[in-house]
This record gives sequence, structure tokens and C-alpha cells, in this order.
Amino acid sequence: MYDAAVDTPAAAVPADDQAGDRSVPVSLARRALLGAAPLALAACANGPRGKPARAELAPPVSTDKHDELVFMSATKLAGLIRGGELSATEAVAAYYARIDAVNPQLNAVVQFCRERALAEAGTLDARSRRGDWAGPLHGVPMTIKDSFDTEGVISTGGTQGRAFFIPPKDATVVARLRARGAILLGKTNTPEFTLGGVSGLGTTVNIVYGMSRNPYDHTRSTSGSTGGGGAIVAAGGSAFDFGSDFGGSIRGPAHANGIAGMKPTTGRVPRTGHIVDYGGVFDSYQQVGPLARRVEDLMTILPLVTGPDFIDAAIQPMPWSDPRRVDLSRLRVAYYFDLAEDAAKPTPEMQATVQKCVDYFARLGCAVRPSRPPDAMKIADLSTRLREGDGNAWQKRLVEKYHTTVPGPNRRFDYPLIETATFTELLEERDAWRSRMMAWVKDFDLIVCPPALGPAPKIGDRSAEGVRGGGFTTTYNIAGYPSGVVRAGTSPEHMPLGVMLTAQPWREDIVLAAMLAIESEFGGWQPPPH
Repeated sequence: MYDAAVDTPAAAVPADDQAGDRSVPVSLARRALLGAAPLALAACANGPRGKPARAELAPPVSTDKHDELVFMSATKLAGLIRGGELSATEAVAAYYARIDAVNPQLNAVVQFCRERALAEAGTLDARSRRGDWAGPLHGVPMTIKDSFDTEGVISTGGTQGRAFFIPPKDATVVARLRARGAILLGKTNTPEFTLGGVSGLGTTVNIVYGMSRNPYDHTRSTSGSTGGGGAIVAAGGSAFDFGSDFGGSIRGPAHANGIAGMKPTTGRVPRTGHIVDYGGVFDSYQQVGPLARRVEDLMTILPLVTGPDFIDAAIQPMPWSDPRRVDLSRLRVAYYFDLAEDAAKPTPEMQATVQKCVDYFARLGCAVRPSRPPDAMKIADLSTRLREGDGNAWQKRLVEKYHTTVPGPNRRFDYPLIETATFTELLEERDAWRSRMMAWVKDFDLIVCPPALGPAPKIGDRSAEGVRGGGFTTTYNIAGYPSGVVRAGTSPEHMPLGVMLTAQPWREDIVLAAMLAIESEFGGWQPPPH
């Protein structure tokens, strides 16, 4: 792969496995963010049973300008705690106050662990006084998508059979985040199994917790399936959320709710403990990653969760490269507005948002030219045939596994079966397409396109049903490439508009560097009106 756009990066190996209202000011007079390097990771080797050895990280330096506690970045918040300007207990209390103020309208956070969160905050504050730091997220409040197991906290995955299920241990990513100092506030809403909930509503919804709403307009969708997480982060009820992306379930909510979200390369982050985890025909589609208000938080969080847990067999021990070492001026950039000549076209405002980002990269000196991925519409159709080819038996097994007697309305198990030979042929065609994608992407370092046809739609708006060509995000699940979304514009309806940025496999550093540049140029996340 071409990498002339980036200095040779220092290798980094993963770390170990282990709400207030808008008026809360924080004095910055004594702010002390330790460490000069933005992300200095010490290499560490995997220890017994695959548990990575402890690695110390210099605290990342924040450039966030927000002073309101619940709206500042997680990176800035962590720096204030480390600098003695703020306690973890104060942070947790502020975020819970903010959740209490906005969640009744949003229905984004569906389970809480208040007593435990405050107890953990107190413990971390005691450690702070001794100069004993858990890690870069020491004292930072977070939420987690309800599709991940969380020890001691009900984890439903949106399905009735798990309505009272309390996992005995955390999912791998949850354990890693908590071991690095993050404090779990609660779980955020997701459709059943993260695979869609109720046809016609077009937002995150399930029969256990109901429907989530967008903080910028309560009549509009949060997208999905990390819709609850996207909504509460945008509203200032959590410093960050951690979600999953099978076909756009991180990037869709990032776009709809005006925040930043990242799907890493397939094989980068373990999926152990997610309700649809590793293995199977669609194993390569699913990745897990963070959502936050600021791109700098994605850069802080992702290195903490990457690398093998020696359970999820697809995960590779790939080095992590510092996004701040990317030379943006040397990037070769492809861009497109639609998936094919006969595909649906984004709104003019959506196209203009993409175009201004492309123009910005051109001004930086990038080599920019229009180019679409090959056969994006055809591969989406082929992937749908694969998903339904066994009659949807793979989803039926999930229903049976979790003893769900009342599946959500979207669960169908009567799709026509296709013959084994045809199924095998489809798999071969999918792999052949991936080869064509590799031949195409070798000429580009960065791909710029819309994440959707327009802003988050009204809940219940069915005008887009049957429209072909809106699946921009799915292309890169099938390919397995790192892909992120950051806010870059605003629609005439005053809704966020994002741009999607994608790179070659394992080049998260390029995606994040580009996202950070777009955020810096066009403002990124903006506080919602409510």
C-alpha cells in the first residue's frame, strides 16, 4: 500500500483488558495537561492468557475550546481531572444531571448504574490524590451501547429475551475502557440485535425500551443502530459512547446527530461480548468503535481498545499510527456524490457539504479527482441476497439463543432459501469484488463521500423506502476499510450534515487526521437547541 503521505509511524500495541446542565462552568486557570506528545504510546507485549501488559500513555493534549463541562471533549475533561481542576465525582454528577434534563425527551439512555458510577468516581479521586492514574480516561464518564455486555448492568441488546439479563463480565472493549479510567454511566438504546427494529419508523427503537429521538429535532431520527449513543453524546449527556457498525451503525448516528464516529478496519478491535459478535459469513462486516463530540476523543480512545483479546480470532496485532503525523498535503483524494449514474442523488446541501470538504483538501495541496468505488450498487444487492439466502436462519438462531419469545416486528424468517451452490457463488463474487476494491483504492489515500442522501429524516417518513443508492456506509463494511463521519455542514432544516472519510486498510491515522482537519475548518459538533 502507498504510504508516502505519512511519516514512518512509531508502533503501538493495545492497552490492557481491563450529567449536568449546560450552565456548569469549569475554571481553566490552573489547567495542567501533562505530557508534550499528543499520543505517546509505550509498546507493550501480550502477557499470559492474551491480556496485554500495562502500557503507559502520555495524556493527549486537547484543543477543544468548550468550557462547559458537559460539552467539552473527553480528552479535555481528562486533562482537567489530571490537572486537579475537576474531580471524577463532579464530572459524574454533572453528566447525570444533564441526562436527567434531556433524556426524558430523547429516550437515549435506557439503563443506569448511578451508585456504582459515583463509587468508582470516589475511588478514582482517592487515587488522583496519590498521583495514581488509571490511564488517559481517568474519571471520564461514558455510556455504552446496550448491545455490549456490561458486568452487573442489564444488557438487553434490544431483545425481549434479555430484558433482565445481567452479564457476569464486561465485553472486551468495555473492560479495556474501564481499566483505563472510564466510568460507566449507563447503557444506550439500540434496535433488536442492532439489526433493525420497527419498519416505517426509521429511528432506533425496540419493544423493550421504545423509541429514541434526535436532540436537534425531537420529531427526527437518531439513525441506528447506535442511535441512543449518538443522541446522548450530541446532547451532552455522556463524554463518549461506544458502539458497533455492521452496515453504518456508528457512522449513520454520527451523521444524524452531528458528532464524530469511527468504524475501524475489520480485525482492529475485538467484538467479544457484543450481542452479534465474531464469526459467521458476515464476520468481516462488523466492527466496533467510539462516538464523541470531538475527533480528538476518537484519537484518544481507539488505541486503548485495539489488538487481540485471544478470543475474537479475526483480530490482528497491528501497530497504531499517530494521526498527527499525517501530512495531509500529500494525500491522493477520491470523491463521489452518488454510487452510480442511476443511483439516488443526495440533496443539494449534502452535495455542497461534500464539495466544500473536497475543495478544502485541494487547497491543502492534495491531488483530488472524482472516482467511485467499483460496482457499489451491485455489491450492496449481492450482500442483501447473502444475508437473506438462508431464510434469515442466522437471525433466528439469535432469537433462540436468547430465548426471545416475542421478536421485534422486523424479524422475518421466511425469506426464500437459495441453493448451496448459489450461496457459494455469491461468496466468491463478494471476494472478487473485494479484489476489485483493492485495485481501485491503491491509487487513493483518502475517499470523501456523503454518509447519507440527506439529513436525519422525520420519524415515520417512508419516502426513502425502495430508493436505491443510499447505502454509502455499507460499501466499507463489505470492504472492511476504516471509515469515519464528522459534521461538516447544516441542512435548511437546521439539522447536522456529516461527511464520510475512508482510507486503505489499517490507515485509521489518515481517516482521523482528515476528520480532525474538517472539524477544525468547518466547526464540527454544535450544541443542540434543547
